[in-house]
Amino acid sequence: MIWKENDFNTGILKIKAILLYGSDAGLVDEYCEKTIEKLEVEKDNLFAIDAKELKDKQDAVFAESFSQSMFGGKKVVIISLAGDAEANIISDLVNSESLCSTVIVTAGELRAGGSLRNLFEKSENIAALACYTDNAKMLESLIRQELSAASGIKQVTPDAMDYMLSHFGEDRGVTRSFLKKIAIYVSDKHVVDLSDVEKCLPDTSASSADDYMYSLSAGHIEKTMVSLDRLLYSGADATMLIRMLDGHFKKLLVAVVDGQLPKLFWTVKDRFCLAIKIWSEQEITNVLSRLSELEKQIRTKGMSPEILIRDFSLKLVLHAYKLSIKRRK
Repeated sequence: MIWKENDFNTGILKIKAILLYGSDAGLVDEYCEKTIEKLEVEKDNLFAIDAKELKDKQDAVFAESFSQSMFGGKKVVIISLAGDAEANIISDLVNSESLCSTVIVTAGELRAGGSLRNLFEKSENIAALACYTDNAKMLESLIRQELSAASGIKQVTPDAMDYMLSHFGEDRGVTRSFLKKIAIYVSDKHVVDLSDVEKCLPDTSASSADDYMYSLSAGHIEKTMVSLDRLLYSGADATMLIRMLDGHFKKLLVAVVDGQLPKLFWTVKDRFCLAIKIWSEQEITNVLSRLSELEKQIRTKGMSPEILIRDFSLKLVLHAYKLSIKRRK
């Protein structure tokens, strides 16, 4: 079945498996957490595995999925970062009569007509829910919902809204995190203005997050690393930075492929336009793939997030710098 949000809310208790996929990793995570919450699954009844390990650990996954919980209650099996290559194994799992757990499969963008999407979209007792980035209308609705009277906020100024619309929306988790910070920051005065939004970015300087992303893609080495230092010193989460970069390079990809310039704040427009001239479609696609791998390393390998993000950023900005030199010749 192909689901929308309303279908999820009314049907999640009735199906045995769901595929959550799309470009918005934060929204995928959000729906995964909502599924666990609605099913009232305890932590001890969760079993998670990366899709790339599925073939080698198939017996263990099936045994876990086909057995009742030792602790009582419902069980959930989560298969992360799946693709068409794992469709056959996942099909055997979710179509088995022995299945007594709910299976959540998460993925990035999947092609229409691909084997994994077809499996979930064309079956009656399992469902596929696409998680795409918020468009301007959806994003504004989300912002007003989060910064509502329930949070004690009575007004969002037009320039503050414009700034949020130009900076948020690529990842639902990142957006919600910033909006929560903003709501707390302005709780005494009940009004959100531009300076409040700027101060709630992951650094006391409003320009640090922008300087990091836009300088990196433009090949400005010193500014990139100084901005990253500020972000990490102020406690910015490495996974959040990765997802912000993912959104930034997806915007860049659209601009390079379709010639669609996104809504940009004037402070970053020149660097973004420079990046358009530097990066090719294939090079951006490679960066997006590397970002996905980087997030996986942070979550599963136990490696230092700060070391990984510093190493990645330095290598990438050096590559951008070399591209800029090459393009000028």
